[in-house]
Amino acid sequence: MFDRLLAALTLLTRLPFWRLRRVPTEAFAHTTDWWSAVGWLTGGVTACVLWGAAAWLPADLAVVVAFAARVLLTGALHEDGLADFFDGFGGGTTRERTLAIMKDSHIGTYGVLGVVFYALLLVGTVAALPLETAVRVVAVGDPLSKFAASQLVNVLPYVRPLEQSKVGTVYRRMGVCAWLLSAVFGVMPAVVLLPVPFWPVVAVPFIVTGGLILFLRRRIGGYTGDCCGAVFLLSELAFYLAVAVRYGGLVG
Repeated sequence: MFDRLLAALTLLTRLPFWRLRRVPTEAFAHTTDWWSAVGWLTGGVTACVLWGAAAWLPADLAVVVAFAARVLLTGALHEDGLADFFDGFGGGTTRERTLAIMKDSHIGTYGVLGVVFYALLLVGTVAALPLETAVRVVAVGDPLSKFAASQLVNVLPYVRPLEQSKVGTVYRRMGVCAWLLSAVFGVMPAVVLLPVPFWPVVAVPFIVTGGLILFLRRRIGGYTGDCCGAVFLLSELAFYLAVAVRYGGLVG
């Protein structure tokens, strides 16, 4: 269990967890079990930076600084996947062409525009919330959306050859105990940090993930590593947008 957690921390962050011990390659096949737990670290850091930066900067700049900190922490792993996702599905008309474009390390027009609009929506949405609410939802949105996105590996096959996997292995489907533990790490922050009127919004990342799963099944018949990063970020963004809508309804 510790090896799998360490593998997830090594994969999803740039912190030197790999120095603690050598992680067996097999452990990386089970990192999705711990994505939501890693979200406590990445979401917690983002929320803390947001709280601190807001004391010195306007709301929108504080949000930029907070998510820039997360990008540094994760090495832009998810954003790279999002850019490749937009490039592949924006420019590819066949399964083979879509996968080839996503594999290309160069970023294209669809990738640039997709990431730019994603960032604008993210910053604008979170900055529009009161600071305390924004800090809470950022701490909640990361692990919740990581848990939602991790369901890709449970319902879709990996569509590339093993040797093309970025981590050198293919994610295994979660067992029942692993899924329950992942669910606890994913949902608990929402239960603890979100006021009860916002609890219905917790369903949004799962609805978006479900829609993207259907889309991926139809277009390429499965998922890639880039798809995992993209589904996480898009589900998280949808969560923030839904919180903003819910907040507007409550104060209106």
